[in-house]
Parts: sequence; C-alpha cells; structure tokens
Amino acid sequence: MAISLADIKKLRDMTSAGMMDCKNALTEAEGDFKRAVEILREKGKSTLSKRGDNETTQGAVLSRVNGGKVVLVCLGCETDFVAATPDFKALAGNIADAAIATFPTDIEALKAVKLADGYTIEEDITNQAGKTGEKHVLAYYAALEAPFVSEYVHFNGKLGAIVAFNKEVPYAIARGIAMQVASMNPVAVDAASVPAEVLESERTIAVQKTRDEQVQKAVDAALKKVGINPAHVDSEDHIESNTAKGWLTPAQADQAREIIKTVSAEKAASLPEQMIQNIANGRIAKFLKENTLEEQEYQLSDNKETVKAALAAVDKEAKVLAFKRFSLSD
Repeated sequence: MAISLADIKKLRDMTSAGMMDCKNALTEAEGDFKRAVEILREKGKSTLSKRGDNETTQGAVLSRVNGGKVVLVCLGCETDFVAATPDFKALAGNIADAAIATFPTDIEALKAVKLADGYTIEEDITNQAGKTGEKHVLAYYAALEAPFVSEYVHFNGKLGAIVAFNKEVPYAIARGIAMQVASMNPVAVDAASVPAEVLESERTIAVQKTRDEQVQKAVDAALKKVGINPAHVDSEDHIESNTAKGWLTPAQADQAREIIKTVSAEKAASLPEQMIQNIANGRIAKFLKENTLEEQEYQLSDNKETVKAALAAVDKEAKVLAFKRFSLSD
C-alpha cells in the first residue's frame, strides 16, 4: 500500500525515528501506526542484540533529591555524540525524575516503571537505541533514605555520588562530603564497615608485598657484596641485555643468577612471621586511612583534617550513614 509523507512525518513525530525507518515500518505494518511503533521498538531490540558486547562508556549520570530521599542513576551509551543529543538527555532526565518519584528498591524495579509516554523505562531505552542505532543501557541505580541527604554530580555528567547523614548538616559540608566521595572513591564509611573480602584481599597483598620486599633486600645486599649492581640483574632480560652490552661478564651473569636463586629461597624460608604480620598491619592501617571516608584527608580543608574531623567541627553528633558512587570511566 502507498504510504503518504504525512503518515511518515506523523510516525516520526511519535517516535523520533528516521524518515526511512518510519516509512519501512509503516510499509511493513500496512499503515497500522500501533504496529509500526512496535516494529521500530523491535528494531531497537535488534540494535541492542547486535551491539550487545559494545562498551557503554559514555552517557549521563544524574541525581535527584526529595526530602530525605536521594537517587543516583546513569543512562549509558557508546558515544559522546549520542550522549549530547536532546533526546538522550531528555530520557536520562525522565528516568531520574521517575526514580525519585517512585523510589524503586532496585534497578530491575526501576526498569519496569512507566513513563508519561505509556512505555516502561526499559522499553523507552530500547526505543532510543533503535533511533540511534547505538547500544543504550540503564547502567546504574542507587537510592538512599535518611534524616538528611546530599548529592553531587561532576560537571562532565559522568561521575556522581549521594550521601546519607544521621541528621541535618550545613549545605557546604554535606555537598563537600558528596564531592569527596565522588573524587576520592572510598571503599566504606569507616574501618568497621569495610567488606570482609576487601580486607582479606588487602591483607593477602600486604603480606606478599612485605615478603617480596624482605627477600629482595637480602638479594640486593648479596649482589652488592660481590660487586654486582642489582639494577643490572633485576630480570632475565636485563641480565642478557647488560651482558651483551658488556656491563656484565658472562661469569657475573651466572653468579647473579645463582645468588638470586639461592638467597631468595633461603631468605623466604627464614622470614620471621611476626615481623611480616607487623609490617602488613601497618600497610592495612595505611590502606584504611586512605580508603575509608571518615579517615581520608578532607579535600576542601586547608589544614589537612580528616573528613570525620571536618564534620565534627560543624556538628559533633553528625555522622555519615552511607554513600553510593558511580563513574562511567571506572
């Protein structure tokens, strides 16, 4: 059947799809607008399927606050060109508005929320993908509810954070702590709330690093004692290249290999366990200071005080209860 230009324009106004896409959809649907819209939606699903492995490292991170509720959402896409389009920005804004209005429990519940156009958020994301030919995804959703909340989204729209407090605090410190979370990416509010698996992983790394350092010190001392520069033999490639350059004789190269082998084994077998644990404990303490929000140096402070101290300076009873952070570049 013949498809009029007016019908094509009407479908384009309804969906924002391209003129040829609208014409093809109407032709396939034999003029049925409802079916044509579904065809365009299916095209969007096809786009998502074809581009399923593509990375969505661009997009929009948005926050919304309503009283003691705050949400952080991210609509992701593949290119900054699409992320800058009015349709993409509008959809991201609509999703954030719907999130704070309905305050769903998780991202799957948010996908099922219906927007003003009658489609669910998941359906509208699919529709948008069909229009652009590019993968779109609801990349992140988090919500906090508390006596007082704050938010911060970086000016580039790719990084944001939300924070919950036990009571109302001045805007400047609340906003500053949200900025701290966004910029410094702490792993937890305080040492007690660091996930056990994170601590276990850090301790394993700290112990192994300590052992490696102690062994390397012994090896370096043994090498220097016989007149071999440790920097010339710190890998097999260096040994071979420095021998070729004449910086090591073949005999020195063999001697270095033997020292590295025997001293490493002997030192590793004789390391005092208590000393290793003590040094590892120091590394863990440093990790907690640098990576827990309360103990981090407050970035907006002039006197290098901690976040905990900065907050206590304005209200001794105030505490951070929780935070959430998302970055498209992480």
